[in-house]
Amino acid sequence: MLKTVDELTKRLSGDQGRPRLTWYGDDGERIELSGAVLDNWVSKTTNLLVEEFDAAPGVTVLLDLPAHWRTAVWALAAWRCGATVRVPAPEGSGPELGPTEVVVTTDPKRHAGARDVVAVALPALARAFPDALPRGAVDAASAVMTYADVVLAAPAPDPAAPALEAGSVAVAHDDLFTWAAAGSASAAPGARVLVRGDAPLPDVLQRLLAVWADGGSVVLTSAATAAVLDADPARRERLVAQEGVTDAAPAA
Repeated sequence: MLKTVDELTKRLSGDQGRPRLTWYGDDGERIELSGAVLDNWVSKTTNLLVEEFDAAPGVTVLLDLPAHWRTAVWALAAWRCGATVRVPAPEGSGPELGPTEVVVTTDPKRHAGARDVVAVALPALARAFPDALPRGAVDAASAVMTYADVVLAAPAPDPAAPALEAGSVAVAHDDLFTWAAAGSASAAPGARVLVRGDAPLPDVLQRLLAVWADGGSVVLTSAATAAVLDADPARRERLVAQEGVTDAAPAA
């Protein structure tokens, strides 16, 4: 079993062929990333976190983002440099957690008082965040692309430190892949798995890690696309066939 995200990304980097992550977003958006391209995005984002924000063990990165291919990249990058990924609990549904050093969000104005804020534009072709940014906020769309395609230097994770904090759930770096395997529905090694984006973000990240660790690939839908597929079973069947999905969770 894999022990670190570094091991996972090194495995992905050698995969130039089949897609490892295919994204179906709103308005028909489809993005396909091979293992090498996914690793490239993770490497650039890791370098940004380390060089711009000194991300390392003990640093917390809040992902105020929906389930999305960009969210997966930010989570992997934070884990790659030993940081803690924090997922905010729905308002009123969980305990308040401690301070956060870096906030990655689609709504930077909501976090204007945070120390470091990264504004993420979700559309695939976005070259800049569409709105005015709070003073000091970093525009991910333009900043990520300026960093190297390979990780230049990243701190090693502290195995006992938290990799994920989500409400009352805390998963240590050393337990990340054990958690992924234990809590995710089983799939055959190398499976092409359909993952719904309307599930809670920790569940989505858990499923992605489990599939990739088993050598598989993911078709990830946005929450809105998942609802559309539920309402149109024939369209869902076409997507499953076109994408070569071998493991599709039942409709909600």
